[in-house]
Amino acid sequence: MNVDSKNVPQHIAVIMDGNGRWAKRQGLPRIKGHEAGAESVRAIVRGCREAGVKYLTLYAFSVENWVRPKDEISGLMSLLRTFLENNENELHENQIRLRIIGRINDLPALIQRGLKRAMKATQQYTEGELILALSYGGRAELVDAMKAIAEQVKRGELKPAQITDETIAAHLYAPDVPDPDLMIRTSGEMRLSNFLLWQLSYAELYVTDVLWPDFREEHLQAAIEAYSKRHRRFGDVG
Repeated sequence: MNVDSKNVPQHIAVIMDGNGRWAKRQGLPRIKGHEAGAESVRAIVRGCREAGVKYLTLYAFSVENWVRPKDEISGLMSLLRTFLENNENELHENQIRLRIIGRINDLPALIQRGLKRAMKATQQYTEGELILALSYGGRAELVDAMKAIAEQVKRGELKPAQITDETIAAHLYAPDVPDPDLMIRTSGEMRLSNFLLWQLSYAELYVTDVLWPDFREEHLQAAIEAYSKRHRRFGDVG
């Protein structure tokens, strides 16, 4: 990758969109699009590792996705379980920590156990972090943070006047993870879809028409190269 290491984003977040459309174009059931998308996940995890990206957050299943047909949800949960079984060794080999953000208790008990076991088994790794957003919503995350802060106020541990940006950030699902530098969305849709609403405030956005099952290392490289040419001002004049 022909990008100065100083210009590589530390944290990339991805909205993996287009699995259903990819399957439709192929004349296949929607679940086949999700299965094909799992190959892209493996490719991008490798690509981020090779590029020197420390954190990769993937929007895997939103709180809104629970309204989808039951057979599709069942297929997605089965696919998630299979993905963990088939790829955990690669996490160990490359010392990548697995983390989950979202309302994990909404997930089936079997999935919860598998995720918690994998997270515990990789929690000591420091080479990189793969963060899966599951049963996740940006608004839900903020609601959960506000509830926790309200409880502190109720117990007298915090005064309303003491609440700052840092207070809210400290109550998010992964408060120790730096905000994404780059957010990639596939399939050409121009919206955030309730993803990391607080954390993406100053992220650079990159949208590609490539559908997620077709997204590979070369597309990741194009996104990182585009990012490296941007000047981030964070509200300043630069």
